[in-house]
Amino acid sequence: MSEYVTSERLVAGDSLILAELSHRIINEFASAISMVSLAAARSDNGEVKAALAVVIDRLHNYASVHRALEMPAHNTETDASAHLRQLCKSISRSKLGDKGIRLVFVEHPLWMRSDQCWRLGLIVFELITNAVRHGFDRVGGVIHVELLPSDSLVECRVADNGCGTSGARPGRGLKIVETLAEAMGGRIEHFSGAEGTMAVLIFPRCAQAGTNGNP
Repeated sequence: MSEYVTSERLVAGDSLILAELSHRIINEFASAISMVSLAAARSDNGEVKAALAVVIDRLHNYASVHRALEMPAHNTETDASAHLRQLCKSISRSKLGDKGIRLVFVEHPLWMRSDQCWRLGLIVFELITNAVRHGFDRVGGVIHVELLPSDSLVECRVADNGCGTSGARPGRGLKIVETLAEAMGGRIEHFSGAEGTMAVLIFPRCAQAGTNGNP
Protein backbone atom coordinates (compact mmCIF):
# COMPACT_ATOMS: atom_id res chain seq x y z
CA MET A 1 0.00 0.00 0.00
CA SER A 2 2.80 2.41 0.88
CA GLU A 3 4.42 1.88 -2.54
CA TYR A 4 1.10 2.65 -4.25
CA VAL A 5 0.63 5.83 -2.21
CA THR A 6 4.20 6.93 -2.99
CA SER A 7 3.64 6.32 -6.72
CA GLU A 8 0.37 8.23 -6.59
CA ARG A 9 2.09 11.17 -4.91
CA LEU A 10 4.84 11.15 -7.54
CA VAL A 11 2.27 11.29 -10.34
CA ALA A 12 0.43 14.13 -8.61
CA GLY A 13 3.76 15.94 -8.09
CA ASP A 14 4.70 15.54 -11.76
CA SER A 15 1.32 16.93 -12.81
CA LEU A 16 1.77 19.91 -10.51
CA ILE A 17 5.22 20.63 -11.96
CA LEU A 18 3.91 20.36 -15.54
CA ALA A 19 1.02 22.68 -14.73
CA GLU A 20 3.38 25.25 -13.19
CA LEU A 21 5.78 25.09 -16.14
CA SER A 22 2.89 25.50 -18.55
CA HIS A 23 1.63 28.50 -16.58
CA ARG A 24 5.06 30.11 -16.70
CA ILE A 25 5.40 29.53 -20.45
CA ILE A 26 2.04 31.20 -21.06
CA ASN A 27 3.19 34.13 -18.93
CA GLU A 28 6.38 34.38 -21.00
CA PHE A 29 4.33 34.48 -24.21
CA ALA A 30 2.16 37.22 -22.71
CA SER A 31 5.25 39.19 -21.68
CA ALA A 32 6.78 38.89 -25.16
CA ILE A 33 3.53 39.96 -26.82
CA SER A 34 3.30 42.95 -24.49
CA MET A 35 6.88 44.04 -25.26
CA VAL A 36 6.44 43.75 -29.02
CA SER A 37 3.08 45.54 -28.85
CA LEU A 38 4.69 48.40 -26.93
CA ALA A 39 7.50 48.63 -29.50
CA ALA A 40 4.94 48.75 -32.31
CA ALA A 41 2.97 51.49 -30.56
CA ARG A 42 6.10 53.61 -30.14
CA SER A 43 7.25 53.28 -33.74
CA ASP A 44 6.35 55.90 -36.34
CA ASN A 45 7.42 53.66 -39.22
CA GLY A 46 4.53 51.96 -41.00
CA GLU A 47 6.66 49.08 -42.26
CA VAL A 48 8.01 48.43 -38.77
CA LYS A 49 4.48 48.46 -37.34
CA ALA A 50 3.33 45.98 -40.00
CA ALA A 51 6.29 43.68 -39.36
CA LEU A 52 5.75 43.76 -35.59
CA ALA A 53 2.04 43.06 -36.10
CA VAL A 54 3.02 39.85 -37.90
CA VAL A 55 5.29 38.92 -34.98
CA ILE A 56 2.51 39.58 -32.47
CA ASP A 57 0.07 37.45 -34.45
CA ARG A 58 2.62 34.62 -34.66
CA LEU A 59 3.24 34.77 -30.90
CA HIS A 60 -0.51 34.60 -30.24
CA ASN A 61 -0.73 31.52 -32.46
CA TYR A 62 2.23 29.83 -30.74
CA ALA A 63 0.56 30.48 -27.39
CA SER A 64 -2.66 29.00 -28.75
CA VAL A 65 -0.82 25.80 -29.77
CA HIS A 66 0.73 25.58 -26.32
CA ARG A 67 -2.66 25.97 -24.61
CA ALA A 68 -4.11 23.24 -26.82
CA LEU A 69 -1.30 20.90 -25.72
CA GLU A 70 -1.63 21.61 -22.00
CA MET A 71 -2.10 18.65 -19.69
CA PRO A 72 -5.71 18.60 -18.38
CA ALA A 73 -6.12 19.53 -14.74
CA HIS A 74 -8.85 16.93 -14.17
CA ASN A 75 -9.59 13.58 -15.80
CA THR A 76 -13.07 13.98 -17.26
CA GLU A 77 -14.80 13.17 -20.55
CA THR A 78 -13.90 15.52 -23.38
CA ASP A 79 -14.77 16.00 -27.05
CA ALA A 80 -11.71 14.74 -28.94
CA SER A 81 -12.95 16.13 -32.26
CA ALA A 82 -13.28 19.64 -30.85
CA HIS A 83 -9.86 19.34 -29.22
CA LEU A 84 -8.14 18.27 -32.46
CA ARG A 85 -10.05 20.86 -34.48
CA GLN A 86 -8.71 23.66 -32.29
CA LEU A 87 -5.22 22.17 -32.27
CA CYS A 88 -5.12 21.85 -36.06
CA LYS A 89 -6.37 25.42 -36.47
CA SER A 90 -3.64 26.72 -34.14
CA ILE A 91 -0.91 24.68 -35.85
CA SER A 92 -2.05 25.86 -39.27
CA ARG A 93 -1.93 29.50 -38.25
CA SER A 94 1.40 29.30 -36.44
CA LYS A 95 3.45 26.92 -38.60
CA LEU A 96 1.96 26.22 -42.02
CA GLY A 97 0.55 29.39 -43.57
CA ASP A 98 3.87 30.82 -44.76
CA LYS A 99 4.98 27.40 -46.07
CA GLY A 100 2.01 26.97 -48.40
CA ILE A 101 0.88 23.83 -46.56
CA ARG A 102 -2.85 23.31 -46.06
CA LEU A 103 -4.02 21.35 -43.03
CA VAL A 104 -7.37 19.57 -43.35
CA PHE A 105 -9.08 17.97 -40.37
CA VAL A 106 -11.82 15.41 -41.06
CA GLU A 107 -13.70 14.93 -37.82
CA HIS A 108 -16.05 12.33 -36.44
CA PRO A 109 -17.68 12.61 -32.99
CA LEU A 110 -15.65 10.97 -30.27
CA TRP A 111 -15.80 11.47 -26.52
CA MET A 112 -12.90 10.10 -24.49
CA ARG A 113 -11.04 10.55 -21.23
CA SER A 114 -9.24 13.89 -21.11
CA ASP A 115 -5.87 12.30 -20.32
CA GLN A 116 -6.13 10.09 -23.43
CA CYS A 117 -7.29 13.07 -25.48
CA TRP A 118 -4.24 15.02 -24.28
CA ARG A 119 -1.93 12.22 -25.43
CA LEU A 120 -3.78 12.06 -28.74
CA GLY A 121 -3.21 15.77 -29.27
CA LEU A 122 0.51 15.45 -28.51
CA ILE A 123 0.82 12.61 -31.01
CA VAL A 124 -0.99 14.53 -33.74
CA PHE A 125 1.19 17.57 -33.10
CA GLU A 126 4.38 15.52 -33.40
CA LEU A 127 3.20 13.73 -36.55
CA ILE A 128 2.26 17.00 -38.25
CA THR A 129 5.60 18.52 -37.24
CA ASN A 130 7.41 15.50 -38.64
CA ALA A 131 5.47 15.69 -41.91
CA VAL A 132 6.31 19.37 -42.31
CA ARG A 133 9.99 18.83 -41.50
CA HIS A 134 10.59 15.84 -43.78
CA GLY A 135 7.73 15.72 -46.29
CA PHE A 136 7.91 19.11 -48.00
CA ASP A 137 10.93 20.69 -49.68
CA ARG A 138 10.12 24.37 -50.23
CA VAL A 139 6.91 23.33 -51.95
CA GLY A 140 3.44 23.52 -50.47
CA GLY A 141 1.06 20.64 -50.10
CA VAL A 142 -1.70 19.15 -47.99
CA ILE A 143 -1.76 17.35 -44.67
CA HIS A 144 -4.91 15.42 -43.77
CA VAL A 145 -5.80 14.54 -40.18
CA GLU A 146 -8.74 12.18 -39.72
CA LEU A 147 -10.28 10.65 -36.61
CA LEU A 148 -12.05 7.33 -37.26
CA PRO A 149 -13.74 5.73 -34.23
CA SER A 150 -15.37 2.31 -34.30
CA ASP A 151 -17.05 0.26 -31.58
CA SER A 152 -13.82 -1.03 -30.07
CA LEU A 153 -10.95 0.86 -31.72
CA VAL A 154 -10.04 4.37 -32.81
CA GLU A 155 -7.82 5.23 -35.76
CA CYS A 156 -6.23 8.63 -36.14
CA ARG A 157 -4.58 9.14 -39.52
CA VAL A 158 -2.09 11.86 -40.40
CA ALA A 159 -1.36 11.76 -44.14
CA ASP A 160 0.52 14.13 -46.43
CA ASN A 161 1.21 14.39 -50.15
CA GLY A 162 4.84 15.37 -49.65
CA CYS A 163 8.00 13.76 -50.95
CA GLY A 164 8.12 11.11 -48.21
CA THR A 165 10.31 10.42 -45.19
CA SER A 166 11.97 7.16 -46.27
CA GLY A 167 15.42 8.71 -46.09
CA ALA A 168 14.85 10.47 -42.78
CA ARG A 169 16.43 9.14 -39.62
CA PRO A 170 14.06 8.48 -36.72
CA GLY A 171 14.29 11.34 -34.24
CA ARG A 172 13.09 12.15 -30.76
CA GLY A 173 9.67 13.15 -32.07
CA LEU A 174 8.87 9.66 -33.36
CA LYS A 175 10.18 8.11 -30.16
CA ILE A 176 7.88 10.38 -28.19
CA VAL A 177 4.98 9.35 -30.44
CA GLU A 178 5.69 5.66 -29.88
CA THR A 179 5.90 6.15 -26.10
CA LEU A 180 2.63 8.08 -26.02
CA ALA A 181 0.91 5.45 -28.21
CA GLU A 182 2.02 2.72 -25.81
CA ALA A 183 0.64 4.75 -22.89
CA MET A 184 -2.71 4.77 -24.71
CA GLY A 185 -2.55 0.99 -25.16
CA GLY A 186 -2.09 1.49 -28.87
CA ARG A 187 0.48 1.46 -31.66
CA ILE A 188 1.71 3.53 -34.58
CA GLU A 189 1.95 2.26 -38.16
CA HIS A 190 3.75 4.12 -40.96
CA PHE A 191 3.11 3.90 -44.71
CA SER A 192 5.00 5.56 -47.53
CA GLY A 193 4.43 5.61 -51.28
CA ALA A 194 4.52 7.69 -54.44
CA GLU A 195 1.58 9.81 -53.28
CA GLY A 196 3.07 10.68 -49.89
CA THR A 197 3.18 9.24 -46.39
CA MET A 198 0.69 8.31 -43.70
CA ALA A 199 1.00 7.57 -40.01
CA VAL A 200 -1.86 5.71 -38.34
CA LEU A 201 -2.39 5.68 -34.59
CA ILE A 202 -4.57 2.75 -33.48
CA PHE A 203 -5.75 2.55 -29.88
CA PRO A 204 -8.63 0.94 -27.96
CA ARG A 205 -11.79 2.89 -27.46
CA CYS A 206 -12.45 2.92 -23.72
CA ALA A 207 -15.96 2.62 -22.33
CA GLN A 208 -17.59 6.02 -22.38
CA ALA A 209 -19.10 7.54 -19.28
CA GLY A 210 -21.97 9.15 -21.15
CA THR A 211 -21.37 12.64 -19.77
CA ASN A 212 -23.33 15.56 -21.15
CA GLY A 213 -25.63 13.14 -22.94
CA ASN A 214 -22.84 11.86 -25.17
CA PRO A 215 -22.26 8.10 -25.70
